[in-house]
Amino acid sequence: MTRFDEVKASFWDQGDYGVQPQLTEELVQEAQRLLGVLLPPSLLSVLCVQNGGGVAARWRAFPTLAPTSWSQDHVPFGDLMGIGRRERMTSILDSPYLVEEWGLPTPVVLLSGDGHYWTALDYRACGPQGEPSVTWFDTDEKSELALAADFPSFIEGLTATEGFDKGVQPV
Repeated sequence: MTRFDEVKASFWDQGDYGVQPQLTEELVQEAQRLLGVLLPPSLLSVLCVQNGGGVAARWRAFPTLAPTSWSQDHVPFGDLMGIGRRERMTSILDSPYLVEEWGLPTPVVLLSGDGHYWTALDYRACGPQGEPSVTWFDTDEKSELALAADFPSFIEGLTATEGFDKGVQPV
């Protein structure tokens, strides 16, 4: 079993907060049409297990070599948005609105965040049909940090938050 498959098998937390209805081919096609990009098969495979929601505690941090406004040595990844239109729930489908609202570059597809920061698929270098990298965007600091070359590498790099600097974490 690959590291990606190991993380995927235990990726999701219990609970239904942020969970969208079961992912369908129609939803995937709608998302790709709306977003104007090809979503990575690895992301879709994770969303087929559960379509968004909280991430298990053992996968809620991504280590960084550079400090961010969140911490000196990692960024949070407490949830992953799904694809859907469940009422009062943010979805990957909301990316175009949120990107404009928060002044983010395009084309990016938001995966997680709260407005002050986002983790996103970054299509700027690869184009809409390519394999996007994963980037951290800090809207307050107007900064960004490349996290991983692609979504599988990002997932494989996730770890628990224990042992990391507690830093200046937003409330």
